[in-house]
Amino acid sequence: MFKKFTLLCGALACTMMIANAPAAAAGKGEQAVEAAVEKLRVVMVDPDLKQLEALTAKDLSYGHSGGKVQTQAEFIDDLKTGASDFVNMKLLDQTVKVVGDNAIVRHTLDADTNDSGKPGHVTIKVLQVWQKQHGHWVLLARQAVRPAN
Repeated sequence: MFKKFTLLCGALACTMMIANAPAAAAGKGEQAVEAAVEKLRVVMVDPDLKQLEALTAKDLSYGHSGGKVQTQAEFIDDLKTGASDFVNMKLLDQTVKVVGDNAIVRHTLDADTNDSGKPGHVTIKVLQVWQKQHGHWVLLARQAVRPAN
């Protein structure tokens, strides 16, 4: 009787471990995406061109809240020249959902800016699509919108 009970407990424990494996893997994927988003936030405030290239896809589509859409080269160039200059940036209320080799990130971006030497402040809602390419998460698409009143 005790032997059957021990086998049953062992089988139950194995089943629980197998059932929780996908959740643990998803958690790791989400953590990796969150880390990539944070790296991008840091290099947008203090631009590093090599890191910006490494964190963004060659086919990047970067949409601004005013309707302007940029390529990877245009996005990086605006940060390099100061046309887009983030003095500081906070990402609030962030959610991350990993779906295969893609991830959907939503957050509120709150930042002080100095675009082309003109001080300002921006609060926008952002949708990012990240894609795992060659084992690394890169920003594939981004769209910002102004929050509803």
